[in-house]
Amino acid sequence: MSIESLITRYGLAAIFLGAGFEGETSVVTGGLLAHQNLLPLVGAGIASATGSFAADQLFFFIGRRYRDTARIRRMIARPAFARALRTLDRHPAAFILGFRFLYGLRTISPVAIGTSQVPARTFIVLNAISASVWAALFTGVGYVFGDRVLALLGGHHNKFVGIAILVGAVALVFVVLRLWTRYRAKA
Repeated sequence: MSIESLITRYGLAAIFLGAGFEGETSVVTGGLLAHQNLLPLVGAGIASATGSFAADQLFFFIGRRYRDTARIRRMIARPAFARALRTLDRHPAAFILGFRFLYGLRTISPVAIGTSQVPARTFIVLNAISASVWAALFTGVGYVFGDRVLALLGGHHNKFVGIAILVGAVALVFVVLRLWTRYRAKA
């Protein structure tokens, strides 16, 4: 079985899982693979949105169910968690719509929201909207800019090199953003 066949066969499931637990790199890669006609673009977007939505719902319900346990209480005591809760208290809808776009808050935010008084129905609706926008944006980035990366590399002969470069570039951007965020927090 060829690599293209494996990606076509398991690609959407991998994007679903990657969007839920890894994030943007998986989704951008899904857009690039859609650009290469190895995956359907709409399928990559839907897998990204549903994977991200499902993971955030899981983390929300973990926070809601276990908010009185010692482990969650220790999480609440951490500065990043407390900062997320303060922002949530001031701007609940904006925070729920935007947390997945804020690097470093993506995993703890749904748990924090689960420990708050935000109704589950409100979170479900806003989470679905946010996951859809996020998935469309990052799948689109992979789809649109994938063409540019591959053109720089000389076309379709180097498509897997292009995928690797695009994934590496996205990962580098997020590492730099994380370091910059840490630097600003310490300053």
